[in-house]
Amino acid sequence: MIQLDHVSKSFSEGIPALNDVTLRISEGEFVFVVGDSGSGKSTLIKLLLKELEPTSGSITINNTNIRSIRRRQIPYFRRNIGCVFQDFRLLKDRNVYDNVAFALRVVSASGRSIRQKVPVMLSMVGLAAKYRSFPKQLSGGEQQRVAIARALVNNPKILLADEPTGNLDNNNAWEIMSLLEEINQRGTTVVVVTHNLEIVKAMGKRVITIQKGTLVSDSLTGAAGGDGDEN
Repeated sequence: MIQLDHVSKSFSEGIPALNDVTLRISEGEFVFVVGDSGSGKSTLIKLLLKELEPTSGSITINNTNIRSIRRRQIPYFRRNIGCVFQDFRLLKDRNVYDNVAFALRVVSASGRSIRQKVPVMLSMVGLAAKYRSFPKQLSGGEQQRVAIARALVNNPKILLADEPTGNLDNNNAWEIMSLLEEINQRGTTVVVVTHNLEIVKAMGKRVITIQKGTLVSDSLTGAAGGDGDEN
């Protein structure tokens, strides 16, 4: 599903943002990526989205070496990857329905498809009754749910979540993580970058730790907080 082989990314002289990272994420996995600020987590997300190119090494997603993807093909490649960010990135001048529908319109979905898919996604994230609301009328947790619905409306195989709970209080953070776990149980591969170690430890998923651009551990964290066996 996702495979990095000896991937490095340097922006200038000195310590690379990522240094010789090799990892594999299988279809249907739920994986946390953790590390201090500046450790290379966001660089990893940008590489997976092909916003950046690796300095060396190869990245394979859905059996495609993404270095072979030409610029004009990138939008088509990204249709199989949904992405959710800390700051929601909603269109402030559009209501909930149109924010989710936007992701369908950019891929030239038919009006009929939009009318079918958007209500289904809003129901899944618990916002069916707020389809006419604008982002400023929603709580942070609700805005993130809209962002998740938009990320998933094209039925991507992979969902990348970059600090999805960073702007949320504890209750909303847990609700979003429960929603992501439900999405994973439906078959979507989920990769979550986060600083929230309390959530990471409690959920007991695979945890990839990056420090100063280097992958330093890849393990399962038990619900009690202890490290499990190395993968």
